[in-house]
Amino acid sequence: MAKVKHAVATRRRHKRIIRLTKGAFQGRSNLYKRSRETGKRAMVYAYRDRKIKKRDFRRLWIIRINAACRLAGISYSRFMAGLKRAKVALDRKILAELAVKDSNAFNKLVELARQ
Repeated sequence: MAKVKHAVATRRRHKRIIRLTKGAFQGRSNLYKRSRETGKRAMVYAYRDRKIKKRDFRRLWIIRINAACRLAGISYSRFMAGLKRAKVALDRKILAELAVKDSNAFNKLVELARQ
């Protein structure tokens, strides 16, 4: 039997892992073992933070809507309840966009929620 050498496959595998951690500090970006640990942890954080990102954006939208509502003289909860009663199906992302970019349209929605 011929002797099988794995150097090419091993190097390719190592380079792929090391490429993932490009930009990490010191040995974390160019030593295979450290690079592997760093890459695994990075993937865990990336997975977790994709979920957290959604929460953070929802919080931001609620803060923006609340600020615009307070300027219009109504609380956030009364505004949202009023929109629900008026059967206005706009999500918080769109409402926040209106609050920031188009205050006239947002004020019309506030009036609709008040009735």
